[in-house]
Amino acid sequence: MPDVIRITGLTLHGYHGVFDDEKRDGQTFVIDVVVELDGRQASTTDTLDHTVDYSLVTDAVAAVVTGESVDLIETLAYRVAEAVVTFNGVRAVDVTVHKPDAPVGHPVTDISFTTRVVRG
Repeated sequence: MPDVIRITGLTLHGYHGVFDDEKRDGQTFVIDVVVELDGRQASTTDTLDHTVDYSLVTDAVAAVVTGESVDLIETLAYRVAEAVVTFNGVRAVDVTVHKPDAPVGHPVTDISFTTRVVRG
């Protein structure tokens, strides 16, 4: 199993969706990010420069989610993943975008989409 940094439940307000009211009023999106990296050097040096700074990762995710509006959570997930995979030391990233208030006409706990992007 690879070394990972797991960010779970990053809750942000964004303006994504196919309906006009979603783009106008926005809604809550919950983002999970799993960053694959090699943590051996950081574990021996105990230095932030030798790992992925998860505070900067959350900033990058927030910039995407609160930024330009898109229609689909698939698009949003890929944009988040593409932003995170550019960080030094990231080998791969899994991103799940949860849309708990998705207007689907039926009660649901969550609608989500997950993607994986490998650095390459």
